[in-house]
Amino acid sequence: MPLRDTPPFRADHVGSLLRPADLLAARARFAAGDLDAAALREVEDAAIRDVVRMQRDVGLQSATDGEFRRTSWHMDFIYRLGGIRPTDDKIQVHFRNAEGDLDFESAALAITSPVRLESTIFGDDFAFLRDQVGPGVTAKLTIPSPSMVHYRGGRAAIDPAVYPDEEQFWADLSAAYAEQARRVHELGCRYLQLDDTSLAYLNDPEQRRLLTERGDDAEHQHLRYIRQINAAIQDRPAGLSVTTHMCRGNFRSSWAAEGGYDFVAEALFSELAVDGFFLEFDDERSGGFAPLRFVPPGKMVVLGLVTTKRGQLESKDTLKRRIDEAAKYVPLEQLCLSPQCGFSSTVEGNALTYDEEVAKLSLIVETAQEVWG
Repeated sequence: MPLRDTPPFRADHVGSLLRPADLLAARARFAAGDLDAAALREVEDAAIRDVVRMQRDVGLQSATDGEFRRTSWHMDFIYRLGGIRPTDDKIQVHFRNAEGDLDFESAALAITSPVRLESTIFGDDFAFLRDQVGPGVTAKLTIPSPSMVHYRGGRAAIDPAVYPDEEQFWADLSAAYAEQARRVHELGCRYLQLDDTSLAYLNDPEQRRLLTERGDDAEHQHLRYIRQINAAIQDRPAGLSVTTHMCRGNFRSSWAAEGGYDFVAEALFSELAVDGFFLEFDDERSGGFAPLRFVPPGKMVVLGLVTTKRGQLESKDTLKRRIDEAAKYVPLEQLCLSPQCGFSSTVEGNALTYDEEVAKLSLIVETAQEVWG
């Protein structure tokens, strides 16, 4: 069974990578007013060249810019959509890890005018990445899914004077995403990933309880999100592969939700019109592989079996055994391998070293070559 020549690839990764120390230092100087934007971008450019080289050297067929120009995997994108602005209110997300609890705080958002795409978001960033990857490597752009615009605030974040009918909000949001996909394709993007924690969070009864308390229809929210993602990508340009990554939160080696994909699985896998699903399966809180029985022929499943939460390297034999277990529900030719999440969904990064990150990516490539190569 040969390796794939279209995304997602047999050995792949989610997108974010650990920020190097000199980049973090430059960001701190920029925040303090001691470095201007042009100088910061030069440091970012150099760091991205290095991290693209690393991805190529370990044998990956795709490369991202590590999300090195972002503070957060999603809010940096969302705040650049027309009609959306940060507010003085704060979003509190409660995370957990093996050592205890951790809280994440970010500015809330408000939708104060019609949602629209004013300029191509991350367009210049993608163009720089495109020019670095070299032959045989596909530049991958990661952006938050449309669901994340709604999940962070719900109906309460939408000004009723702007959208008395929520249906128009959804139509405008999907249209903005469709235009973003069209524009990045024109820039040469052939691999677009929609990152989505909401569809994984909704498997957790506690997360559904929190949504119900704020007035959302938690039992059916995933159906709305699936419809809107489909509306955003239904007319995507030919040759643009679209995947989605669904995890239960990733902040400094911590997570926010637990539970298998059972609650959303039937609708998600049978109806969401993406080319592949990146799914986390790195430990018991992710549930088993049984929900994969709903994946139809032709859709790819990227098994996130290698954790980014800690540096300890997985056993290749264990990875192969778990791939075999998943193949009881999805044919082996529809499976790929990746880390369960990014290594640095926010600028702080997870609790592992650069060398441990590289070792995990190398293990994924070696395992994939032995299983599918």
